[in-house]
Amino acid sequence: MNSGKKQKTADLLTICIKAGKTVKGFDSAAESVRGGKACSVLTACDISPKTLKEVRFVCGKNNIPVLVTELGKTELGILCGKEIAVIAICDKGFSEGFTKIIVDKDNT
Repeated sequence: MNSGKKQKTADLLTICIKAGKTVKGFDSAAESVRGGKACSVLTACDISPKTLKEVRFVCGKNNIPVLVTELGKTELGILCGKEIAVIAICDKGFSEGFTKIIVDKDNT
């Protein structure tokens, strides 16, 4: 059941990347959050607690949801072309799609 959610997240992320609606990496993602471009931020499931805290802080100040995926940094790296833990989603439709996949039937 979880692998379906993981695959859906990977599939949607692939489309989102091809559409040019992502900003990859913590610094760039944080900048897009501060600049009002990001609609949500995805993180790897194996992100460090310190980085996750920083992501939540930046996003919280700007009222941007943080979605922790079931994908690890290596898996995100395969999709993005480099190992990565933080990706800003800069499209409302894609953001809503990720929210439905990740939050649906889960507590967070």
